[in-house]
Amino acid sequence: MFSRVFESFFGCWHSRYSFPITLKRGRHSAAALVTGTYVVCLDCGKELPYDWKQMKIVAPEGERVAVPSLATKEVA
Repeated sequence: MFSRVFESFFGCWHSRYSFPITLKRGRHSAAALVTGTYVVCLDCGKELPYDWKQMKIVAPEGERVAVPSLATKEVA
């Protein structure tokens, strides 16, 4: 019961994933439409797009992701 309350406030952290799945033909999930490959969170079942070339989960288009700036700031 406590875990459900905790999850309703904070959501799933998606810390355990399946092996990447690539679909060749047929119906694709929304996550597979981004790169053609996706992984599934083993805790909540959400499908997340996965990029084989970068070997990481990527954000679907239209979803904002916090990315640190690569440029360094210099004080004058």
